[in-house]
Amino acid sequence: MRKYGWNTFKDLIFRNPSVVEQDLHVDDGDENTERGNWANKKEYILSMIGYAVGLGNIWRFPYLAYKNGGGAFLIPYFTMLVLTGIPLFFLESALGQFCSQGPINLWRAVPILQGVGVAMVMVTLIVSIYYNVIIAYSLYYMFASMQFPLPWSSCSSNSSCSDTPTGAHFTSYSCEEVLIKSAVLYCNVSGVLMANWTQENITCPSSSIMPVSVRVALQRSSGLDETGPVVWHLALCLLLSSIIVAAALIRGIKSSGKVVYFTATFPYVVIVILLIRGVTLEGARDGIEFYIGSQSNLTKLTEAEVWKDAATQTFYSLSVGWGGVMTLASYNNFHNNVFKDSFVVSLTNAGTSVFAGFAIFSILGHMAHIYKMPVGEVVKEGFGLAFIAYPDALSKLPISPLWSILFFFMLLTVGLDSQFAGIEVITTCLLDAFPKLFKSKHALLTLTTSSILYLLGLPCVTRAGIYWVTLIDQFVASWVLLFLALLEVAGVAYIYGGNRFIKDIEMMLGKKTFAFWLWWRACWFFISPCIIVVILVWSVITFVPPTYGEVPYPPWGLALGWLMIAFILLWIPAVAVYKLIKAKGNPWKRLKSLCSPSDKWHPYLDVHRGERYSEERCRHRKSHNNNPHVGPCTDLVIGFSVLKRALKNKKMSGYLIFVLKYKN
Repeated sequence: MRKYGWNTFKDLIFRNPSVVEQDLHVDDGDENTERGNWANKKEYILSMIGYAVGLGNIWRFPYLAYKNGGGAFLIPYFTMLVLTGIPLFFLESALGQFCSQGPINLWRAVPILQGVGVAMVMVTLIVSIYYNVIIAYSLYYMFASMQFPLPWSSCSSNSSCSDTPTGAHFTSYSCEEVLIKSAVLYCNVSGVLMANWTQENITCPSSSIMPVSVRVALQRSSGLDETGPVVWHLALCLLLSSIIVAAALIRGIKSSGKVVYFTATFPYVVIVILLIRGVTLEGARDGIEFYIGSQSNLTKLTEAEVWKDAATQTFYSLSVGWGGVMTLASYNNFHNNVFKDSFVVSLTNAGTSVFAGFAIFSILGHMAHIYKMPVGEVVKEGFGLAFIAYPDALSKLPISPLWSILFFFMLLTVGLDSQFAGIEVITTCLLDAFPKLFKSKHALLTLTTSSILYLLGLPCVTRAGIYWVTLIDQFVASWVLLFLALLEVAGVAYIYGGNRFIKDIEMMLGKKTFAFWLWWRACWFFISPCIIVVILVWSVITFVPPTYGEVPYPPWGLALGWLMIAFILLWIPAVAVYKLIKAKGNPWKRLKSLCSPSDKWHPYLDVHRGERYSEERCRHRKSHNNNPHVGPCTDLVIGFSVLKRALKNKKMSGYLIFVLKYKN
């Protein structure tokens, strides 16, 4: 394995010809000397776990479990994991590993659906913009935690409001739902309101309500219409985030594979530390009871909404339909046991979701105990849990900066792992499409991609940035992925052919029994597509225009969200029409040819293609060339078949035919 140091990195940045001409994403021992491979199995598994285990495992699953019956929610969750999650994850991993291509070239198997691969890359591109911003938020909160007291622990860090009662009055700046017994304050700068001190909730009119932590950190405006200037400290954190990602991917998987040894394992260390600290706090038991305990409600299993939430969470948490699973698997060795890996990653991902919930709810239970409130009133979902409720809970602990730094550093590493894969999807597709152009410019391509994503992310670090982040998340990372996954599984099972796909997998894993494939056939042909259709239709029918808290989006903002969806999905028919126009023959022959694998669909290396793909490739060439004579490629295959039968039957005549025909 080659050794690289700071000088190599510097030469890459400044384009030293002697270094640039080296293929730094390929090592001497790689099986695929053109694209490169993972240095070892551990780097692939850790990268895949880091990609699958995202922020949703930490800030969405615990809330869904609490909302849908606590421990009872695990029944539909693991059921959907078996019925849809693992089958689709295995399908994507096997596709990527078989052809060693990214999500666009992978659709050479079904050329008419190549637009699905383009749509996946577009989703990843758009989501990578706001995911980088979430990493920037985590960086800022981590840096802000390096002081005591924490900036969001009280209003004392913000001159615009006060949490100190003055005489018989309570001074605040236009606060709504100010809980006198709570330190979570909602403030803006519209003016001073003097209210009598009572033990009841005080509701004051306000047009702009926000927690102190959000006001101090994000300087959030009143809505998407009020963009405001770029928040400079967030822009700097976004720049730092982009630099970290670019540096980690400077050599593609060769460098990111080393980084994930830390970024993929450190979150588990923090979760264990937070759990140990959490269970020792007063009220922790109440929080865990609300999460998964005696208060679990089995009657929730009769509600269809619970099963829908379980299927959706399973689907999104495994990152199926984004293209990242295919991309990471494409760098495996051809005979890697992708079946075993799919189970390891899927079950680790599910276990992480459940385990993280204990750490989250134990500390939220302590927070509820301090405020003398039900646990349900302090539980939030998504951004509100990660950047409002949980930081506030940590601020109540002794040595609160330490716990806060650990928590936000954990969010940082979780976000980085997912962002690594997102950038890798984009660069891999460009490298696969233009290998001669970008082969020796991998570092420059990565830096350019990160720079473009930084510029595109600047609107998300304005005062209206959080509204942009939520808008992209609600529209792009939603039922669009369900639609792409449906086309994916239908294209492989029904157009490419499920049995053909199984033969492809057996070329990598070896022959399996009919009983082994029975379950996977059932999932790919029927169970998984049906579940996706039900969830997709349900999601569209029950679609509600997104809001950020109580703040609605303007009509033009919603229109922009639908335009993003249209931009992604229109690639599918556009590419199909383009290929139909470029194909030869009458309309039926064109359609038939585009529903059959192209002559470029095969294992990347010749040594792995075998006799089956050699025959198919030659047959394809013969039909396209309209050659009435048997071509030399087919002759050679037939000749080897004659030789094989001759040797088996110990007949010298067959051997002589082979020698006479092919000796020249």
